[in-house]
Amino acid sequence: MSEVIMYCTRFCPYCSSAERLLDSKGVEINRIAVDHDRDLWNKMEQLTGRNTVPQIFIGDYHVGGYDDLALLEREGQLDKLLEPVLKASQT
Repeated sequence: MSEVIMYCTRFCPYCSSAERLLDSKGVEINRIAVDHDRDLWNKMEQLTGRNTVPQIFIGDYHVGGYDDLALLEREGQLDKLLEPVLKASQT
């Protein structure tokens, strides 16, 4: 099943911005808080090659952080990436 996964921390303004944008699209976000779990943070770094939050996955596609997500939205590509997620949530 396609889903949106966001590695995040509780007080990150970029995480909040990403959450607002994804919420506006009507998708559920599987949030993985890494701020108090070094093992989860390390897993995020291994999966993404990055050590900043948020790190967002749409299905198997690693979007990156909020700036990457916002760029997809500005370029009109985000809705297409989210189509399988929205379809899966309707079944």
